[in-house]
Amino acid sequence: MKKLLLTLCLSAVLAQSLCGQTPPPPADPAAEDVVYLIPIRGMIEPALLYVIRRGLDEARVSNARAVIFVMDTPGGTLDAASEIVRTIQALKVPTYTFVEKNAFSAGAIIALATDHIYMSPGSVIGDAMPIMMSPIGGVQEMSDDLKEKSVSAVAALIRSAAQEAGHRVDVAEKMVRRELELSIDGDVISPAGQLLTLTNVEAERSVGPDSQSLLSAGTAQNVDDLLTRIGLEGARKKELVVTATERVARFIAAFAPLFLMGGLLGIYIEIKTPGFGLPGIVGIICLSIFFWGHHIAGLAGMEDLILFTMGAILLLVEILFIPGFGAVGLVGILLMLVALVNSMIRRFPGGPLLPGWPQLQGPLVNLSLALLGAAAVAAIVAPLLPSIPAFNRLVLAKAARREDGYAASHDTQALVGLEGTALTALHPAGSARFGGRKVDVITRGEFIDAGANLKIVEAHGSRIIVEALSQTKGASDAEKRA
Repeated sequence: MKKLLLTLCLSAVLAQSLCGQTPPPPADPAAEDVVYLIPIRGMIEPALLYVIRRGLDEARVSNARAVIFVMDTPGGTLDAASEIVRTIQALKVPTYTFVEKNAFSAGAIIALATDHIYMSPGSVIGDAMPIMMSPIGGVQEMSDDLKEKSVSAVAALIRSAAQEAGHRVDVAEKMVRRELELSIDGDVISPAGQLLTLTNVEAERSVGPDSQSLLSAGTAQNVDDLLTRIGLEGARKKELVVTATERVARFIAAFAPLFLMGGLLGIYIEIKTPGFGLPGIVGIICLSIFFWGHHIAGLAGMEDLILFTMGAILLLVEILFIPGFGAVGLVGILLMLVALVNSMIRRFPGGPLLPGWPQLQGPLVNLSLALLGAAAVAAIVAPLLPSIPAFNRLVLAKAARREDGYAASHDTQALVGLEGTALTALHPAGSARFGGRKVDVITRGEFIDAGANLKIVEAHGSRIIVEALSQTKGASDAEKRA
């Protein structure tokens, strides 16, 4: 069990060191001429939040002239979009969105949080109504109450983003609520019953008495054209590159059950084998990677790692110091499971503090798959460990049987019946001499003085049982008379 404590402690230390924050970059000497390009392509995931925060920190520290989000996305998770919106709103640098092709759902919400929106020819933006994805893929139906709760939260988020950035609030809300009608000065832009999705031509249409554009500030052929339109054609472009670490974090979040299974299986095998070796190291690495990846992905915080470590300590206290198995061990297991599940939960913006069943389904499925997978692999691997070269030196391959030449002590049956003299008082153990051979002996409980005559009556390996010779003769005479 000391090995298990060492394994879990090393896992916690390694994960904590991996979860450290990246320090801000040094100031750029040519900051006044820099425009930061941050790509938002593909699905918007929690891991993207870390990337965007890093890019915005670099832009802020370097006093960049502008930040341009180059966007082509079908959408993504609303919790990630919510955090990205808040991060953009806290930035003092002018922000732009350039829609290359599509800006749907979470992409439209992020675009509305930027100061200006430009679109390329043929691009579209809109349709931000929230949907719920099933843990096994596909769209999952929501109850009316849950749907209204989610739609209300997203509508508030997109209105807040539009208000802060100076865009039309009615246009933003129409992207979420299909039941509304969008009309300006009697001109119906989008009728009730359909969500608002705009092409680049429709988005830059001038409406109202002030001839304000509906959403887009204009159509640009590419980023260079956009820079010319905003008066920054001479600025140096610096595109944020997604690092290998950030790509790995997305992979870890996507394959969480595999890393969980590897961690649990490694610790199980380590407990079953002597010493500390490869299985424990693999278990530590898998659990550390699991927490590190979810931390980078914006899901797991240090509180999850601390909760997991506390649970492991309580479990060890129960196993090592408390007889039986009771409340302390159960609480420890519960804390560990809560930490693992909580590190995988994706929360809806504006949602309750405690997650509901729809949010718990995915993490519970991942944890269940990990537990079942680890149990299945352990059941298969455990009998094979003695034959695996990596472990056959650590595991006893077969029983040490007398037939194979193994014995804990010499065969002493030949000593039965020998007579001798007690060299020491037997109280009840001592030593005696039998035909010139000194032997450690023991009585059946009676005390025999030194010098008394003895006889060996039983021999079981190194356990030689004797009786006083007078007692032995008395018993023999009684048997004859009977």
